[in-house]
Amino acid sequence: MQPGYLVEFDTVSYQEAWDLQRALAGAVSQGAIPDTVIMLEHPPTITLGRRTDEGEVHVPTGADVDIVETDRGGKSTYHCPGQLVCYPILDLNRHGRDVKKYCRDLEEAIIQALVGLDIAATRIDGLTGVWIDATASTPPRKICSIGVHISRWVTTHGYALNVDLDPAPFSEWITACGLEEASFTTVSDELRRVATVAEVRAYAVEAIAAVFGLALEPLPAGEGVELWEQPIHIAQADRARSTTDDKGSSVAQSRASVR
Repeated sequence: MQPGYLVEFDTVSYQEAWDLQRALAGAVSQGAIPDTVIMLEHPPTITLGRRTDEGEVHVPTGADVDIVETDRGGKSTYHCPGQLVCYPILDLNRHGRDVKKYCRDLEEAIIQALVGLDIAATRIDGLTGVWIDATASTPPRKICSIGVHISRWVTTHGYALNVDLDPAPFSEWITACGLEEASFTTVSDELRRVATVAEVRAYAVEAIAAVFGLALEPLPAGEGVELWEQPIHIAQADRARSTTDDKGSSVAQSRASVR
């Protein structure tokens, strides 16, 4: 197992999280920190990948949603609270310099996480992401989207797993992933009960650590602030410093709520 950092937040704006990814990617590329995995949620946001087509976005007037052009691969997708977003910042020199393998490994991590919830998911040849009932007679349902960016063999962006949300914007606001007839589902829908992001995140952390051979531990708040002067890290450090145990010593925490 290789060392790695885990950074967990609640709901963070897309732009702020993107800035954080790029800062962490620089640190990973320089060898200042090991591979790092970010887990969080976003407020309602539509992101446009490099292959997004004109006419793919058809947001109704007055919809409360941000639209952000990104440098990731793929087409458009939708983020909102109730969706677990995972951004692995990995140096592929340690995991094989193979983009297709990396995407398949990401899919495998998602599939393994869903196995922990007794959900059978799979891939579909020719498409990215993770699906339910891909071989059944009924149309498959997409439960997780993937879009990545790789620069100097360091990864950014990642996957978005639908946990408990209204999937309507995937078809009503955009042509998600460029798939006209795609159907979208959630963990809650598949389990027929309410699932939480916190519940699913535990399985997701375990699965991505296993697939990529990482021994994940929380990113030290002080280290984060020293390397990257950003609001997320400052909030993380402030929270760590203000949390003490019964003996009065500081207890570092990796989760901060940034609203």
